[in-house]
Amino acid sequence: MSGEPPDMTRMACPSPLPHHERIVVGHGGGGVLTRELIEKVFLSAFGNPILAGLGDSAVLPAEWFSPARGAGERLAFSTDSFVVQPLVFPGGSIGDLAVNGTVNDLAMSGARPIALSAAFILEEGLDVGVLSRIVADMARAARTAGVGIVTGDTKVVERGRGDGLSITTAGLGLVPADSRLGSRPPEAGDAILVSGTVGDHGMAVMSVREGLAFEAPIQTDSAPLHGLVAALLAAFPDVALLRDPTRGGLAMTLGELVAGKGIGIEFDEAAVPVDPVVASACEILGLDPFQVANEGKLVAVVPAAGAEAALAALRAHPLGGKAARIGRIVADHPGLVVARTPYGGTRIVPMPLGEQLPRIC
Repeated sequence: MSGEPPDMTRMACPSPLPHHERIVVGHGGGGVLTRELIEKVFLSAFGNPILAGLGDSAVLPAEWFSPARGAGERLAFSTDSFVVQPLVFPGGSIGDLAVNGTVNDLAMSGARPIALSAAFILEEGLDVGVLSRIVADMARAARTAGVGIVTGDTKVVERGRGDGLSITTAGLGLVPADSRLGSRPPEAGDAILVSGTVGDHGMAVMSVREGLAFEAPIQTDSAPLHGLVAALLAAFPDVALLRDPTRGGLAMTLGELVAGKGIGIEFDEAAVPVDPVVASACEILGLDPFQVANEGKLVAVVPAAGAEAALAALRAHPLGGKAARIGRIVADHPGLVVARTPYGGTRIVPMPLGEQLPRIC
């Protein structure tokens, strides 16, 4: 051994320069680079007093729950993950999709969203500019929905193991004490409503993925639905069920509604609103628009006597202008969804075995 001291710089992994345009593995190490990423990208976009504390959990003040909290309010809790490709698509990105998707899961239980968490899995090499754009979309969507992003996490995986970026969100919401949503299960005679055109989101993503161009662009319908739900329930509180037809589209939602329930569904294909450009895109690709995902639509099951009042409430809201009554619950053919075709026949509409369009949310 020589008498020279060892070169200690060889004992540690080198850190990249602090000024960078792409994500590096060090951004996930919990050190200075992680702190820089959180402060420069996430805190600057999501900043609120609770998140700014950067604690291991968020403690929400009482006024976030309600100005005058009622004793009978119930807490709703949901979580979802988003792996859409491409990360940015017409009308939105994985960022606003992550917010709206979790807000809508809460809304389907009649809840008012109050707080979200967000966890990011970043792949080494991701352009920081792309990440900043997505985070800005996420922040804007949260402001639109009136919900705070109050806690989160960031991890980095090696190049080739993360597909750019994925996001997991969880949400808390409050269900009013007097909510009657879901107070009884759907039953024969109930009407089925949809809040607007189906298939928009899935085809917006697919048009970019397949390089398709149309006379009019197809844009995602991603939007927060809790305001629409609140307007519906204010006008007609006795809604039996609400669902957002995301993966698997309308067909999956209707199939799940009757599976093992001793009831069936009949609906009129011509009554289901489908944008003509979306219909054309589906025809070109050989897809069924009823099986294509939506991110800003809902399905409502309501008593037949209140169907017109409920429909009017949906149509009066900016997100429900194209709402339609499409069918009804029946006692016949339990477990099956049957569609009346424009040609006077009928067909069974099965739940899709898998995703027609993978990686669309």
